[in-house]
Parts: sequence; structure tokens; C-alpha cells
Amino acid sequence: MKNAKIRLVARKSDDSWAGDGKPPAIHYEKIGRQKLRVAIWKGTGQKRPILFFNGIGANLELVSPLHEALPDRDVITFDMPGIGKSPSPKVPYRPWWISHAAAKILDRHGYEGKVDVIGVSWGGAVAQQFAFQCQHRVNRLILAATTAGMTMVPGDWGVLSKMATPQRYVDPEYLKRNFEKLYGEGENLAGQHAIRIMPPTLVGYFAQMTAMLGWTSLPFLPLIRKPTLVMMGDRDRIVPLVNGRILKMFLPKGELHIVKNAGHLFIISRLKEIEPVLRRFLDGPEQT
Repeated sequence: MKNAKIRLVARKSDDSWAGDGKPPAIHYEKIGRQKLRVAIWKGTGQKRPILFFNGIGANLELVSPLHEALPDRDVITFDMPGIGKSPSPKVPYRPWWISHAAAKILDRHGYEGKVDVIGVSWGGAVAQQFAFQCQHRVNRLILAATTAGMTMVPGDWGVLSKMATPQRYVDPEYLKRNFEKLYGEGENLAGQHAIRIMPPTLVGYFAQMTAMLGWTSLPFLPLIRKPTLVMMGDRDRIVPLVNGRILKMFLPKGELHIVKNAGHLFIISRLKEIEPVLRRFLDGPEQT
């Protein structure tokens, strides 16, 4: 596997659950000409549902631990085009289209009221777009390990260069060798992470990369008047902590929580530690 080539990945025809924990209900929704694989974990309580936007190249199986930590809420997420088991995109797309698709998915599954929105890394940028574009549908917003887009303060260039291709999703040995450098976490998490990941297509991965070209949320962040929790790891080599401070500065109702000695994947690696923080924030009062 040391010299494994990055290649286009064929999609399995079956839709068996590839993750761990309680399997969600899987649906396929067609938004325009694009089919998207959607997962919905049903919660045990009556609390507000969570709409989750994942990171670049990340399939929906990676969201499973979040539902296990917050089992009293419905969790809705979907694979981006060419990611997980969603077919590759037929045309390029932009953040506004993802927000439009998310709103359509909520409508089709009966989520007509407000949802709490969580976005991680690349998905944090999409969450900002959704909170602006569909503000009437958002109650509270959590932005984890993310930036305001092209105005970001970049991380370690050596690490960012390894993010330029999906090789970490294709080659398990490459992921293991570079896990700590990429994510600031130990190798023990690499094995757990590798079990859940599914290689994206090259078309899908690069469509995600280019979707954010020229995009920034800075002009509209002051218009997002929803309680927003910005969470950052102080050892994140991909998205340095200063980016979280920028987000907090521009968000009228923003607060910043720093996860000590944590890297880019703290939403998974430190989930038990941050669960009370998530609950405290999400259990806050309903917003108008």
C-alpha cells in the first residue's frame, strides 16, 4: 500500500451500513440532477433535530458517534456529490446549492420547524452559508474547527499540502503514518477513523475543494443573529485557533470554546469531553 495510487473509486451497488453504532435510515434524494445519499438517525426524545455538515471527503458514517453522544435528538446529514455513496457531481456546485439541497431534504422528511446546525471543518463553512441563506430555519449554530473561507489564516503548509488529494481516504497505511501530522491526534484514533471512512471519487473530492474557491462569509457573518458556538482545538495544524477568534469577532451572538491540547478531529477524539459543552449550548432557549 506504500505506493498506492489515487484512483477513481467504484460505488458499491448495495447500501449496507458501513459504520458502527446504531444504523440510520438511509434515503436517496434527487436535488435537480444530483442524487444525494441521506442519513437520518431518529432520536429518543422531542428535542430539536440537528442538521450536520461534514468535512471535506468525509462520508456520513463518520457522524455516527455524534448521534450516540446525543441520542435524544434526530440527526440529519448527507454525503456530498462524489463522497460516500452519493454519485459524483454532474456539474460544479457552490455553497448556496448545498444550502438549497439541505433545505429541500429537511422539507421532504417533515422537518418544517427550526433545526440546530453543526458544521465541522469544510462543513463549518457550509453551515455558515446555510445559517445566512436559510436563517429562518436555524435555531442555534455550532461551528467546529472551521474558518470564514478564503479570508482564513492558513495552517501548516506541509499539512495542507497533504489535504490537497484524497490519498488519506484511499491508503490506510498513508493515513496511519500521517495521522498525527494531519490531525494532531495519536495513532490510536487512526484505526477507529479508518474503519468508518469510505474513499471519495476524485471528481467528488476536487468538486468539494473547488466549491469554496473565492467564497468568504465575512460580509454576512454580522447578519447571522443566531446564538453561535465556535469550537477550536489549540493544536489544530489545519485550521489554527486564530480563525475561531475571527469568527467570534464577526458573529453578533458568537462565543468561543477552546478545546485544550486538541487537534482538528476533536469533535470525534474529544467527544466525551465536549459532550457537556454541546448539550449546554443546544439545550438553550428557542430562538425567534
